[in-house]
Amino acid sequence: MRALKLLHSKLFLLGERYIYSPSILWKLLAILLLPLSILWALGVIIKKSLNKKQTPPPLPTISIGNLTLGGSGKTPLCVAISSNISGACIILRGYKRKSKGLVVVAYNGKILADINSSADEAMLYARLVKNATVIVSEDRLQAIQKAKELGARYALLDDGFGKFNIKKLDILINPLYSPALPFCLPSGGYRYPPSFIKYADYVVQSGREFKSISYIKNSSKSMVLVSAIANPARLSEFFGRTVGQVFFPDHYDFSKAELEEILAKFNATSLLVTQKDYVKITHFGLCVSLIEQHTILCSDFVALLENFISQEAL
Repeated sequence: MRALKLLHSKLFLLGERYIYSPSILWKLLAILLLPLSILWALGVIIKKSLNKKQTPPPLPTISIGNLTLGGSGKTPLCVAISSNISGACIILRGYKRKSKGLVVVAYNGKILADINSSADEAMLYARLVKNATVIVSEDRLQAIQKAKELGARYALLDDGFGKFNIKKLDILINPLYSPALPFCLPSGGYRYPPSFIKYADYVVQSGREFKSISYIKNSSKSMVLVSAIANPARLSEFFGRTVGQVFFPDHYDFSKAELEEILAKFNATSLLVTQKDYVKITHFGLCVSLIEQHTILCSDFVALLENFISQEAL
C-alpha cells in the first residue's frame, strides 16, 4: 500500500510538470494525444448541447468554477463570498469522501459530520465560515432543495460550472497559473475547451475582483512544507522560508507515520501546511505551522452578487 501511495505521488508530480512546464518531449507527447483531447472536448460540447433547457433551482444559485484542473482558488473565493454575504449554503460534491448521497456537513455553524463523510474541502468550509451551512452531494439540485429546507438564502456551488442543467450565475476564475498548452485532457490541463469562457456570466481574477493575503501562523525555526493541493507552485512564496518541500496528490490522505518521517528526514521543528491539509491532520497532534489565507472582495463584486440574489429571490 505504501509503495502504491509513493508511486501515485510521483505520477502526480510528473503530471503537474506535464501540464504547467512541459519539456519538448512532453509537448510532442501532447501533440500525439490530441485525438483523445478532441474526443474529450467533443464529449463536453455534447453534454452542454444536451442541457440547453436549464432547470430553475428553488434558491438563487451562484457557481464558482474554472476551466482548468484544480488550483485556481475556488475555495478561498467561496469562503470570502459566504463570509461577506450572509445566508449561504455551500454545496459541493465532496471529492474523495468516504460516503455517498447527500450529507449535511454543517448547519448554522454546527459541524454534523466527520471528515471521512465530508472530505477535506467541505470540512474546511465548515471550520472557516462563521455559521456555516455545508452540504455534499452528487446531485446538486437535490442539495439546493435541501438548502432551501434548511433556510438558506442562496446556494453557493463550489465547482459547479459543468452543471449545465441548472440555471445559475456562472462565475469563472481566471487563474494566475494557466496550463502551458491550450488543450483539453490529456494533451493539456483544461477540463472544458478554453472557448467555454464565453458561457461565463462573469470572469474574475485575483487583483481585480478580489485579492488574497497569505501569512504563516505559529511559524517555527525549521519548517518543512507539506502540501496536497493542486498546482503547489502557488505556494512558492513560502519555499525560501522552509528547509524542504514535499508534495502529494491533491486531496491526499496523509498518515501520521509518514508525516513524522518527513519531520525526521528534514530535522524540522514543524510541518507547514495549508488550511485545506490541516483539517485532515489536526488530530495527529504534530507540531504544525499554518498557512492562512484571507481573501478580500471588491465592493463592486459584492454588490453584483447581492443584486443577483435579491433579484432571483423575487
